[in-house]
Amino acid sequence: MHSKTLSLALGFTLFPTLKPPHKTLFFHQILVLILTFLAYASFHASRKPPSIVKSILGPTIESNSSSNDTGWAPFNGSEGTRRLGELDLAFLLSYAIGMFFAGHVGDRIDLRLFLVFGMMGSGIFTIIFGLGYWFDVHLFSYFMGVQVVCGVFQSIGWPCVVAVVGNWFGKEKRGLIMGVWTSNMSVGNIIGSVVASGVLEFGWGWSFLVPGVFVIVVGVLVFCFLVASPDELGFAIMAPGKEIEMNVEGENEGNLEKVESEEAVLLENEDSDSLAAIGFLEAWRLPGVAPFAFCLFFSKLVAYTFLYWLPFYIRHTDVAGVHLSHKTAGILSTIFDIGGVFGGVMAGFISDVIEARAVTSVTFLLLSIPALIFYRIYGSVSIVTNIALMFLSGLLVNGPYSLITTAVAADLGTQDLIKGNSRALATVTAIIDGTGSVGAALGPLLAGYISTRGWNSVFLMLIVAMLFASLFLIRVARIEIGRTVNEGKGLWSSVTTS
Repeated sequence: MHSKTLSLALGFTLFPTLKPPHKTLFFHQILVLILTFLAYASFHASRKPPSIVKSILGPTIESNSSSNDTGWAPFNGSEGTRRLGELDLAFLLSYAIGMFFAGHVGDRIDLRLFLVFGMMGSGIFTIIFGLGYWFDVHLFSYFMGVQVVCGVFQSIGWPCVVAVVGNWFGKEKRGLIMGVWTSNMSVGNIIGSVVASGVLEFGWGWSFLVPGVFVIVVGVLVFCFLVASPDELGFAIMAPGKEIEMNVEGENEGNLEKVESEEAVLLENEDSDSLAAIGFLEAWRLPGVAPFAFCLFFSKLVAYTFLYWLPFYIRHTDVAGVHLSHKTAGILSTIFDIGGVFGGVMAGFISDVIEARAVTSVTFLLLSIPALIFYRIYGSVSIVTNIALMFLSGLLVNGPYSLITTAVAADLGTQDLIKGNSRALATVTAIIDGTGSVGAALGPLLAGYISTRGWNSVFLMLIVAMLFASLFLIRVARIEIGRTVNEGKGLWSSVTTS
């Protein structure tokens, strides 16, 4: 079903002045960015509570055994950290598997309704996890089952929001636009950390209830006001490389500018091409998809290990000789995500300037290795050094992760080889982020097991992962450098001619 045949969001019926010609294309692009930003930020906010409550649910700190920390069965025994790691695996593995199917489905149905479906399910099951506190649930199978279902609903979010943004924006300055936009992940993590930590003193169940409600409320806004494709409002992309202009449709009559007859024919041909959604295996064979997908496997392994274990690590590692409280550790962990916001924007901007996504990614990945080493060695010296090195690590780790999951995925999903087939975007996005999500599932699980041998082993795992992530992009980076030098484009031309 093509998006033109779909009904417009409810909010445009209630507020008809939101339609063209009352509101311009630029207004609707900003509205789409805001709504998709909030949507995915709410997804990530609801993922953060498990990492915040780990130190409450899990084994107590031996050096602080006099505290009131008693843990929560079945996570407070000698196998507690492993079970918490298995809980992360349950969520992230179902998320990774669901991602592949979500992208395939998202290319074929109403993206807005599919996104709302995922948001509502995510919110409900996040709340159900928290209900285990009030109903005094201690069954490991209960928490595992809830996380599996929640992971499936969460997998719907990313392919949908990337596809929607890709529909509304061309490739010009896509890296910078999506670099700013993709801070939704880090902003969501920050919101989730602050909220979950703030209500933790009332009981760990509240740390799930509030973010769950947040997802549902944002889902209502998305249902009412999100427009998944510009042609639903009478806008259309005329041809690759051209700006989005108004398309003549019967319902807009004399209110819209008329397009030339040749352009109208071109648009019709493009629409017919985009009706056929690309196959899963065909998408895998597209140039650049596999290298970036496997790079993201290792990059996301590191990012999600921090996402799920950083508050626990801070809580169980003394800073300047002092163990921080649960609340302080949770709030302090947001520094990593704040660094991630700057990293995503910086990576997007740099990749636009030098016109080389792989080169930018490899540079960030290699620089992250010494940053992780310094954080492990010197992070416990003082609060100041901990914050500074955590910020730098977040910037370098999340920079390429954000770039690959947004601008790179959108580039690969709309490349000339598939003639701008708009139905390929969600599939390609799902392949790249789905592969990355397998790594995201593996990282926290390994951290849960390896941390019992000491945190040095965990950091060694993270460093090796970043090294492998960079190796997968070396060949693509060399091709980018060769192309930009030969064509005399971007920053490389000024470097070679100076």
